[in-house]
Amino acid sequence: MALLITDACINCDICEPACPNGAIAPGTTVYEITPALCTECVGHYDTPQCQNVCPVHCIIKDPEHEETQPQLLARYQLITASR
Repeated sequence: MALLITDACINCDICEPACPNGAIAPGTTVYEITPALCTECVGHYDTPQCQNVCPVHCIIKDPEHEETQPQLLARYQLITASR
């Protein structure tokens, strides 16, 4: 499942550089996560780094993008293969 940044985001800029896949970018009102690039840090770390650094804990699992660990790992492999 990809992650989602809620409206509680304070635009502190901490999550964007923490994402190893470059899935986080400034949005219209709050930062946004591109689901096609989000692996919840599977393949990189044991836990999502954006959630670890978020001071207001506004990053949640996106209920509209449910995925299994194998699916997230496959996305990680696709993303890193092109680098």
